[in-house]
Amino acid sequence: MNQDLTQGAPGRVLWRFCLPLFGSILFQQLYNIADSLVAGKFVGENALAAVGNSYEVTLIFLAFAFGCNIGCSVIVSRFFGGGKYAVMKTAVFTTLISGVVLCAVLMVSGFTLGSFLLKQIHTPTEIFKDSLLYLNIYILGLPFLFFYNIATGIFSALGDSKTPFFFLAASSLSNIAMDIWFVTTFRMGVAGVAWATFLCQSVSCLLALAFVLKRLASIKTKEPVSRFSWPIFGQIARIAVPSILQQSFISAGNIILQGVINRFGAGVIAGYSASVKLNNLVVTSFTTLGNGISNYTAQNIGAGKLPRIRQGFKAGVSIVWLLCLPLVFAYFFFGSGLMRLFMDRPTQTAVETGAQFLKILSPFYFVVSVKLIADGILRGAGHMGKFMTATFTDLILRVILAVLLSGLLKNPVGIWYAWPVGWSTATVLSVYFYRRGPWHENEPLKTPASPL
Repeated sequence: MNQDLTQGAPGRVLWRFCLPLFGSILFQQLYNIADSLVAGKFVGENALAAVGNSYEVTLIFLAFAFGCNIGCSVIVSRFFGGGKYAVMKTAVFTTLISGVVLCAVLMVSGFTLGSFLLKQIHTPTEIFKDSLLYLNIYILGLPFLFFYNIATGIFSALGDSKTPFFFLAASSLSNIAMDIWFVTTFRMGVAGVAWATFLCQSVSCLLALAFVLKRLASIKTKEPVSRFSWPIFGQIARIAVPSILQQSFISAGNIILQGVINRFGAGVIAGYSASVKLNNLVVTSFTTLGNGISNYTAQNIGAGKLPRIRQGFKAGVSIVWLLCLPLVFAYFFFGSGLMRLFMDRPTQTAVETGAQFLKILSPFYFVVSVKLIADGILRGAGHMGKFMTATFTDLILRVILAVLLSGLLKNPVGIWYAWPVGWSTATVLSVYFYRRGPWHENEPLKTPASPL
């Protein structure tokens, strides 16, 4: 059901809209966590390391899918909030057509450069073959990843966060079952977890696309709907490209970090692979809630209701802090137990590495969550320069400090300490930029004119 985010108490509206988004991202992350868990538990520590090692490269492709999601979502939200339904449909079709071209380019690039990227991050010889196999199967499934993300972005723009949640919940639970089935019954190893993800993601993508097209058909318009518009493409690109660059640079930074981590051996790689999945579960969840704030912001800008944006920020922070409490408690006090869930016979190095990573980072979830809510508002308002400034500050600090501290300390703990410094500095910047937005002075916000 479509939901107007410009009506009702902001706190209640955001709770109702964002909680299914949070549930969706939990199930989305289960794809990756299930792959690591099954690989480590039923194949071995090297298999876990191979999946985790490839995961950092796959984040580059995910960055492009995320950019298409948020670019389409923000622009469609703005047109939906302003009641411009014909232009809104044109924005959807423009994104889908652009996505086909971009996805094809990425697949060719991925198959061509995959082996090179794995070598560049110093992938150990004993896990190289499995890392490349997992990566190639992942690239084969890129169209499903892309168009599922676009479809969920459209649902979110229409105020519907529940429909994609139901698709993803069913698909993710099926993925876990198929992971175990392919690995234990057919003895497919790392290939089994990759193919299970491929099949389940394809089903969720096709269902989501079918439902979103049906939803669009139910929205009647008097004006003609174009299948592609260069002016709208430009508006989408102005949001999508900075988001893609942001995520791509983060992925590039993570690849550099993975290269530093790989120098410490397979045990550290396995521990980091498990713990970073749990960390990404939290950060990606908060990022998704930030995306919900972007939709909320864009709809209210389209409707000319700027004061609701301030109320939305306060409500968003309340939501993420409540979600932080159990996650920080679990990661800080039970990190070792969580690591053992991923591995059947873990080495002490792997367990200690993962638990140490979680203990250092988890208290700062309260900090980075505020940044991601402020970022959501900046992105929804189209303030992409400020958004990117805060994000790149975080990334640059993390990478530089990780390289320096790991070298000085001769220990991977130096890498973990870099995260809180980057997060804290970037949070100060994001909140500063948010507080200087026009919603604090009730100034009119300039938005691009309708191209149709």
